[in-house]
Amino acid sequence: MPRETHEFQAETKQLLDLMIHSIYTNREIFLRELVSNASDAIDKIHFESLTNKDLLENDDSYEIFLIPDADTHTLSISDNGIGMTRDELIENIGTIAKSGTKAFLQRMMDAKKDDDAISGKELIGQFGVGFYSAFMVAEKITVITRKAGEKQAFKWESAGDGSYTIEECDKEKRGTTITLTLSADFYGDKAEENFTDTYKLEGLIKKYSDYVRYPIKMNFVIEEAPKDDEGKDIEGAEKIKRDEIRTLNSMQPLWSKNKSDIKAEEYNEFYKNLFHEWEEPMEVLHNKAEGTIEYTSLLFFPAHAPFNLYHTDYQPGLQLYSRHVFIMDNCKDLLPEYLRFVKGLVDSPDFSLNISRELLQQSRELKIIGRNLENSILKTLQRMLKNNREKYEKFWAEFGKSLKIGVYGSMYSGNDTINKLKDLLLFATSNEDKGLASLKEYIERMPESQKKIYYAAGKDRKAIDSLPQMELLREKNIEVLYLLDNVDEFAIEALREYEGKQFHSISRGDLGLDDVESQQTKKETEDIAKNNEGLIKDIKESLGEKVADVKISNRLKSSAVCLVADEQGPSFTMEQAFADANNPMFKAKRILEINPHHELFGRLQSVHEQGKDNAQFKDYCELLYTQALLIEGMLPENPAEIANKIASLMSK
Repeated sequence: MPRETHEFQAETKQLLDLMIHSIYTNREIFLRELVSNASDAIDKIHFESLTNKDLLENDDSYEIFLIPDADTHTLSISDNGIGMTRDELIENIGTIAKSGTKAFLQRMMDAKKDDDAISGKELIGQFGVGFYSAFMVAEKITVITRKAGEKQAFKWESAGDGSYTIEECDKEKRGTTITLTLSADFYGDKAEENFTDTYKLEGLIKKYSDYVRYPIKMNFVIEEAPKDDEGKDIEGAEKIKRDEIRTLNSMQPLWSKNKSDIKAEEYNEFYKNLFHEWEEPMEVLHNKAEGTIEYTSLLFFPAHAPFNLYHTDYQPGLQLYSRHVFIMDNCKDLLPEYLRFVKGLVDSPDFSLNISRELLQQSRELKIIGRNLENSILKTLQRMLKNNREKYEKFWAEFGKSLKIGVYGSMYSGNDTINKLKDLLLFATSNEDKGLASLKEYIERMPESQKKIYYAAGKDRKAIDSLPQMELLREKNIEVLYLLDNVDEFAIEALREYEGKQFHSISRGDLGLDDVESQQTKKETEDIAKNNEGLIKDIKESLGEKVADVKISNRLKSSAVCLVADEQGPSFTMEQAFADANNPMFKAKRILEINPHHELFGRLQSVHEQGKDNAQFKDYCELLYTQALLIEGMLPENPAEIANKIASLMSK
């Protein structure tokens, strides 16, 4: 048969350009594609040989072989799979969008054949598209192939310029050898990516194709010194070169084994090797789902949170595999942001190898798998909280902030994350002996008369304990949630209520205590405020824009003053969080509350009787406000000025 020249199918060249620049994000991916095609071809001969052993031609040792040649600037990928006829070459390679595997799978399904050793769903798809990814690195591709059971071999060749040639040739064994004549940028020591370097190729196989089920082999040239009779190197002797054929891939991924056959030590070693960790994981989740969508997931909770977990440079996401072939690292579309700490992988035959991050975002299968993974993780955490409190509290110390961020984020996402996470939240409380408390535990400990869930925010337990606002609640033996993280109060704002009980900051508005004693105190406070309307008005006028209001307090016991925030705006903690994020526009409305039973209130009344423009009265107002600021952990705008006023008053 003379050499035939064929034009590609209409628009194939445009499709090729689009594929190279849009589907594939890095050029090294071509090796994964060609190895996957070779594995696919071996799958096919394996299946066909079940009913026709003659096709094997006395060769049932399946393998894929890489042959880099630095002298000729070529890289060959050879397999002893099913091979192709002339017509199949045209059909599977000449048409870029044609899938030989897809057609084979359909024929197999029509025949209703099945075998445990090889499932049709494990075949690699889209042969044509994967094959053409090689033109990203090759200026010419040559394919020599012989179909199992046929005598005639064929040679296919193209420079990707719109045409290809086919001619008869000789090939001793069945299978296919694809030879890439590499472009100048992809060979030689000065190339950024040298695809004739055996160690470079070994690394790519480990990265993308380590779990392909057939051995991927390559010859290494080893240089070593000759040995003496005792097996020691002979110093100064010229090194001897020898060939060593190595298998580059491990072939069976851990996650494909039955869970019952895997030891904890195997999971731990796999985790440490894959994610370059030195500690064993805190938790391992290994699940296999079958049905409409099939997938296997292997997920890990790290022992400790990475230092940059909440920084922009942290790369969350899971690894994706399709039939044990690596597709993508750091896929962010599987798990919600609040589970960014989870590491692991998902392997599904429903994933296409030829997929971009943009296509993943629209993938129905990915969304279903993602929801299932999220539910599995949350159920694991619920069981841990119920059955192993010590372990859960360790988890909470490392990753609780992520869950709280998830609660806060749900305010804007419109999803049901709040209901998923609210029972997993833990808080320190004023009842230190009880340790951390869930909201359910707090509710169960509430007296029947308590109508609200009270909380206080501060940098640490000591700071909250010293707040004047705590005095009344401590006296009434009411437990208070301690919010010690900046995100805590944002999460509480998102929750709003739990089991019908509203959350209430002890530093905001009326505490809403409805017992007889509180009502009596409230009435006394109202009477005192009415009798001191002029004083309150002048204090507010003296402080100006520093405060939104001044009130007589019914929550203070021994302290002279305190600051509370308006119920409708941000709290002081939120104000500080916004300031730390370089967004100082959100300011809390400050309300100064004064204890009418403190001796300083009497002194203030006396000074006020001398007139509101009295300098001493203004100094007292300023110092009381500064005292309230300091109690809240905030500094005055002009510390030096305040220090001078204190010195002046002390000298009188």
